[in-house]
Amino acid sequence: MLGDLPGAATVAQPIAIKELSRTGALIESSFPLQIDSLHQFRLTLGERTVVVRGRIAHCRINEVEQDRVIYAAGVDFVDLSPGAAETLAGFLDGVKSGRQAGAK
Repeated sequence: MLGDLPGAATVAQPIAIKELSRTGALIESSFPLQIDSLHQFRLTLGERTVVVRGRIAHCRINEVEQDRVIYAAGVDFVDLSPGAAETLAGFLDGVKSGRQAGAK
């Protein structure tokens, strides 16, 4: 075969989860993410880990440091399995309960 075919590679890169909900997340990364692209995210939620698919809703430069750029991206979760949705909800409920107990 002669010529070029389009392709893509999946590479695991660390991200920071800044905000998390049952339907999505705000993440920070050292690389930009293309709007409307789909990605798999492995989230460590306390003692449990869950893999979810997400669509990039927006991405912008969040911070510029001397030697690197930090991007903020909004992720909408798509096609959540019932198990992933349950794990995510349980984690968020636990965080909420912990905050309410600390406020008393």
